[in-house]
Amino acid sequence: MLNFKMKKIVYLSIIASFVVHTTLYAQQIRLQGATGEMIAGPVNPSQQKHWLDTLKQWRITERKKLHYSDKEYHRPQLSWIKSTFIYAQMMAHDRYFYDPVSGKYTVNRYLDDLEKRYGGLDAVLIWPTYPNIGVDNRNQFNLVADMPGGKEGVKQMIKDFHKRGVKVFFPIMIWDHGTRKPQLSIPKTIVAEMKELGADGLNGDTMTGVTKDFEDAYIANNYPLALQPEVNIKDLKMVEWNTMSWGYYWIKWGSDSFGYTPGVSLYKWLEPRHQVHITDRWAINKTEDLQYAFFNGVGYNSWENVWGIWNQVPDRYAEVIRRIRMIHQQFPDVWTSTGWEPHFPVKQKGVFASKFPGSSETVYTLINRDSTEKTGVQLVLPYKKEVNYFDAWNGVQLHPKRDGNKISLSFTIEGNGYGAVVERNTRLYPVEVDMFLNAMKNRAQAPINSLPVNWKPLNQYLTPFDKTKKVKTAPEGMALIPATANYNFQTEGVMIEGDELPAAIGVQYPWENHPQRKHQKTIHIDSFFIDKYPVTNKQFKLFMDATHYKPADSHNFLKDWENGTYRGGWDNKPVTWVSLEDARAYATWAGKRLPHEWEWQYAAQDTDGRLYPWGKNRDTTLMPPADNTRNMRAPANVNTYPNAASPFGVMDLTGNVWQWTDEYTDDHTRSAVLKGGSYYHAQTSGWYFPQAQEVNKQAKYLLMSPGMDRSAAIGFRCVVDSD
Repeated sequence: MLNFKMKKIVYLSIIASFVVHTTLYAQQIRLQGATGEMIAGPVNPSQQKHWLDTLKQWRITERKKLHYSDKEYHRPQLSWIKSTFIYAQMMAHDRYFYDPVSGKYTVNRYLDDLEKRYGGLDAVLIWPTYPNIGVDNRNQFNLVADMPGGKEGVKQMIKDFHKRGVKVFFPIMIWDHGTRKPQLSIPKTIVAEMKELGADGLNGDTMTGVTKDFEDAYIANNYPLALQPEVNIKDLKMVEWNTMSWGYYWIKWGSDSFGYTPGVSLYKWLEPRHQVHITDRWAINKTEDLQYAFFNGVGYNSWENVWGIWNQVPDRYAEVIRRIRMIHQQFPDVWTSTGWEPHFPVKQKGVFASKFPGSSETVYTLINRDSTEKTGVQLVLPYKKEVNYFDAWNGVQLHPKRDGNKISLSFTIEGNGYGAVVERNTRLYPVEVDMFLNAMKNRAQAPINSLPVNWKPLNQYLTPFDKTKKVKTAPEGMALIPATANYNFQTEGVMIEGDELPAAIGVQYPWENHPQRKHQKTIHIDSFFIDKYPVTNKQFKLFMDATHYKPADSHNFLKDWENGTYRGGWDNKPVTWVSLEDARAYATWAGKRLPHEWEWQYAAQDTDGRLYPWGKNRDTTLMPPADNTRNMRAPANVNTYPNAASPFGVMDLTGNVWQWTDEYTDDHTRSAVLKGGSYYHAQTSGWYFPQAQEVNKQAKYLLMSPGMDRSAAIGFRCVVDSD
C-alpha cells in the first residue's frame, strides 16, 4: 500500500542489502528490476541452456545455504495456494459488495460481476482499513469488528465467498503504532482473529516479508494461513513461510524493469510452489503485468477499487485475464513443476516461452513482446509417438510437421499477445479437454487486439437534498451568511494517493466532467443561516428525547454516551459517533439541513481567500492542542476558542472535530466530504487519514454502513435557508 515517494525510499534501502544477500551462483545470474524480484533472462537466446543450468545450480546452492525447509508447502490446509491465480484486493466499502439500503453483504453480486467481466476470482483481499484508519483511534481490529453485522456478519460473509470457491484475505497493518494498542502482539491478535472469522490468508501491508512470528502464531493456534507480503521479500529464508507474495515488477526506476526480455520470478524459481500475484494498481495498460504473469506461470492481482477510486480493467485485458484463468484451471498441476524451463527456445524473434511439464501434459506459455503479429513456426520439439498438440489459446488442434526426430508447430500470436500449446499423450485424453478447447475457440472468435482498451473515470453524483423552509430572521444560535454572486470556491483534497490516474481521485461537483483533486469555480450562493457551533451533546439529547430516534444500524451510535445520555460535563462538547444518516435525521427534526461543502467553506472564510477562519496564518492557540496519543481524549467544548470565529461569527470550524457536509456516489463507492480537520492526529505513519484544518482543504471519507462510518472525531452543524 506504499505510495510512490515512500516506496522509492523503502525499496532503494532494501535493494542494497537484498542484492548482497542474494549473491548468485558464480555471479552469472543478474537480478532484474528495481525491487530485485526477478532474475534477468539470458542475454542471447543461444545462451539459454547455459543460463538455465546456472539457474538450476543456483537453486541447489541457495537452498543448501539457507537450510531451506519446504514443510509449509506440504501442509494440506494450504494446498489451495498453488491454484490461486486470479486475486483481487477490494474495498470493504464497494457497493457491489455491501448494500447499505438492505444492510446486507452482496457477495454473489460482487462475484457475478467479476465472472461476467473477466471470468472470476480465486481469492479476495478485503480491505476495511486505509484510507480511513486514523480518523480516530480505532485500530485494524476495531475496524473489522465495526464492519456490518460485527464479527458474526463477517463470518457469514466469508462463508459466502467460500461457497463460491473464493479464499479470503485480510491485511496486516504492521505500520499502525498510533491508534489503539491491542492487548497482545499483532501476530497473536490477528491470527486469533482470522481463526475466529474463518479467513484464509494475510497480506502484510508494506512488509518486506511477513515475519516468522506470524508463522509461529498460526502454528500455536493450529490454524495455518497463507502469508503474503506486499513488498519484495528481503530475506530468501522467509520464502519458507511466505507461501505467497506480490510482484511489484512495474517499478520504473531500474532501466531493465519490464525489459524486452522477460525476467523470471526469483521466489518461484527458488520454490516452484510459491504463488506470486503481479500487482500494479494504477496501471491502465495491463499488458506488461499479464505477460509476465503468463510467462512465469504465476498469478495476477486484478485490483480495481483502489481506495475508493475505480480503475476498471478495460475489455481487452479482461479477456486476457479470463483466458489465462481458463488455462490455469484446466491444467492445474503443471504450474508448480520443478521442471519449469523459462526462456524455452522459440523460432520467432520477440516471442518468449516457458515450458511447464506435468504428469499428464506439458504446457508451453508464449508471449509476443512486439506489437506486430507473429505467424508461422513458433516451436520446434522432439518427435514423440502418440502425442497430440493443441493451441490452447485459440482452442484448436495443431498438426505438427515432422522432420526426422523433430516436429515443428505453426500458429499465430497477435501483436503484444499470448499463446499456449498443450502437449498430451493420446491415451490420456478426457472429454473435458474437448469442452475446454471448444470454450477457448469460442472466446478466440474475437481477437484480443480487436477489443477496446478505453478507460474513463466513473461519474460521481452529489446526493440531493431539499432546501428547508425559508426564514427571515436568524434562528437561535445561528449566524446569517449573506448571498454572494461571485464566491471564488477553491478547494483541494488531501488524499494521499490517486494522482497516477489521468482523472479519478477526489469528488466530482455537479458542474464538473469527472472527479478530481483540485477544484475552482466562481459560484453564486444564496443567503442562509448556519449554526454558530457544531451540534452539541445537549442539543442532540433534546432530539433524542423528542423523537426516540433509533437508527436501523445502531452499532457505535452515540458510543461515548452512557445509559442513554452524555457524560457529566459534556453538555457543550460536539456530539460525535453520529453517522451521516443520524446527522440528517437531527437536521430534519430541527427544520434544518446539512451544509453543502461550499456553504460551509464560505461561512468559514468569507470572500478573501483566507486559509483559517481567523485569517491567513495558522495559529495553534486558536484550536485544541493536537492529541498524538493512542488513547484519544474527548473533544473540546465548542465555545472554548471565541477568538477563532470566522468573519461571520461562526465558531469551532477547524481543529476540534471533522464536520459532515456532502455525499457523493458512483457505481462502486460512496464518500462524504469532511471539513475542518480534528484534534486527533495519529502518529508513527504518513498513511493515516490526513488532516485538513485549512478551510480550503477537504477530506474524502469512504462510507460503508452507519456503524462503520460513525467516528469519535466526526460531528456536524446545520443550516437553514434564508428568505
